[in-house]
Amino acid sequence: MPIRIEHEEYAPPRIGLLLLQCLIALLLCVFIARFWYLQIHKGDEYAKQALANRIRQEHIFASRGIIRDVKGTILADNRQTFSLVLVRENCSDIPSTLAQASLWGNIPYEQLTAKFNRDRRKVKPFEPITLLSDLKYDKILRIESELANWPGLEIVMRQRRSYPLGPYFAHILGYVAEVNEKELSENSKFMPGDLIGKSGIEYTFDNRLRGTKGRYSINVDVLGNSLGKHLEEKPMNGENLTLCLDADLQRSLTDLLGDKTGSIIVLEPQTGRLKALVTTPSYDNNLFIGGLSHSDWKQLRDDPLHPLQNRTIQSSYPPGSVWKLMMAGLFLRNGISTGSGVWCTGAIQMGNRQFRCWKASGHGFVNFESSLLHSCDVYYYVYGEKLGVDRIEKFARACGFGTPTGIDLPHEKGGTVPSIAWKKRRFGTNWVRGETLNVSIGQGYTLVTPLQVAVFVGSLLNGGKLMKPLLLLDEEPAVRGTTPMTEQDRRIILEGMRKTADIGTARVLRRKDAIIGGKTGTAQVVKIRMIGSRRQRTSEMAYKERDHAWIASWGKKDGKDIVVVVMLEHGGSGSSAAGPIARQVYDILYAASSPGQTEQNRR
Repeated sequence: MPIRIEHEEYAPPRIGLLLLQCLIALLLCVFIARFWYLQIHKGDEYAKQALANRIRQEHIFASRGIIRDVKGTILADNRQTFSLVLVRENCSDIPSTLAQASLWGNIPYEQLTAKFNRDRRKVKPFEPITLLSDLKYDKILRIESELANWPGLEIVMRQRRSYPLGPYFAHILGYVAEVNEKELSENSKFMPGDLIGKSGIEYTFDNRLRGTKGRYSINVDVLGNSLGKHLEEKPMNGENLTLCLDADLQRSLTDLLGDKTGSIIVLEPQTGRLKALVTTPSYDNNLFIGGLSHSDWKQLRDDPLHPLQNRTIQSSYPPGSVWKLMMAGLFLRNGISTGSGVWCTGAIQMGNRQFRCWKASGHGFVNFESSLLHSCDVYYYVYGEKLGVDRIEKFARACGFGTPTGIDLPHEKGGTVPSIAWKKRRFGTNWVRGETLNVSIGQGYTLVTPLQVAVFVGSLLNGGKLMKPLLLLDEEPAVRGTTPMTEQDRRIILEGMRKTADIGTARVLRRKDAIIGGKTGTAQVVKIRMIGSRRQRTSEMAYKERDHAWIASWGKKDGKDIVVVVMLEHGGSGSSAAGPIARQVYDILYAASSPGQTEQNRR
């Protein structure tokens, strides 16, 4: 029988009703509080986020500045290339997409995946990630035909660097390549895929050459489809640079060296502007632009002649007898008169050791002028030992040796100018007298770069100023120091160089159409070996044991001065190996004389 409850007598449980009402009120308060938090307290922030979701940013890459030579010849240019990029937010199956891209690019899947995972952390949502760069035309056609099946992938047009003269300017221009992870972390302006200078002028002047990216604002719907875009910021192309180097001269001098290992420097002494800066062997900097292959890198790395090395500034050598120009200034500075001299018998004895002159029979009586003319070692032994190594070191540093020249190229060496304290720091041993004799003739621990020699010779012509070697045409000449010589001392040394080029060891440079001065140098690599009573010939020595050949020279014609320095690594004698090349440099600079005159110059 059902239970009947009269409505007048029924009363609902009050506590349950109160709990329900409180719960509804609490929920309402939570909704109101949350609404206030989202709409008022965080309203501006979420409004910006909503706007950001509606508007995307697309970067516009700026063109890198063009580099030209003094005559306007293009040395570094830009060319249009195509890249495959991935917008990961538009891709539903990233692993499969990366696998397909690795097939197209013939790149290992693991390598491409590692690159993608590295780059994805550095880009914002909906920004493209470069997977393949510098695609060939036939590969573009294949990818385009299949691209519709792979959402998120796009082919975009990018600019790549191009070096029309390749090896002729590789050590000067350097090259560009994609930023690495370290560079990305150090500079917030960089994005994955950006190209930056890695060496040479491209590295030194990267900020000027790189330019500034532009930006598009793109309106999108909830599905990410573009509804239109407008230009937010125009890109600013990189600055064009003009070098004071002459491309025609650079090519001619590089071809002149041929397969020889060495360098040639042509410098204007009054301004410090370089007309040519040649080093051989060289390499093709175009190889680095799209990423150097392992085989190409191995070949360059393992080459025993080290083609990546800029020998004008990154290789330091014993200067040999070209050092005697600096020593001559030291002697004059310290009151050694041009008339005083020594008797050269072909050697000097110190203790139980004999220090030989290059001429075994000796030069007889030698004064200041004839010491330069015939490059007598004994003269410099005697007066160098008299003054001591510390005076030599102090004077040499004041003449620009032992420190970089300041040229706007990376990794320049400063060379070595030894002293008593230097040897103690370096080797923990005391200096011995015989080492002073070696330093006096540019041997022993003494090391210089060819560019340091060129700057010093230039100082003899320009009033003693050590000029910064300039690469840019619009850069103002800069004096980095002054040599401690008087004008009279410099004139005496220059006259000695002139006579040396006329009737001395540098007479190979003699010509009628210009005034020439020179000083040859033969820098020993190993101790002189005697075969019976004669010195071992260069042809009888292993290549790595042969002497380095130097010639430091200057020319005056039509009121203009020029400095030419030639250094041949393991080239042999300065007069017979470096001298003829320097003569040909002047033939090119002065447009060569008549055949009869040229033949006379060669005698």
